[in-house]
Amino acid sequence: MGLTLRTVESTVGISNAYLSQVENNKIQEPSPVVLQKLCKLYGLSYGECLRLAGYPVPEGTSVPRIVARLGDTTQEEEEELGEYLTFLRRKRLGDKR
Repeated sequence: MGLTLRTVESTVGISNAYLSQVENNKIQEPSPVVLQKLCKLYGLSYGECLRLAGYPVPEGTSVPRIVARLGDTTQEEEEELGEYLTFLRRKRLGDKR
């Protein structure tokens, strides 16, 4: 995303020194709280990041990719996204409805 460590630091509240250590594999098991903040900023799957960091992730706890990418959404946003997805799928299938 081209963010500097200082930008990430100010956005998620994690020191740039700690972020640099995580980035350079000097911290082998970053805290789940840190991972959660970074996943939210970068639009990554929290469950996948936990797994990659070596934490056990119970089966069935994965977050759908769309949720990991968009973060929290309102009910209205979810409905609008659903309508738009329906439109895109119909368009792809050549349905003119």
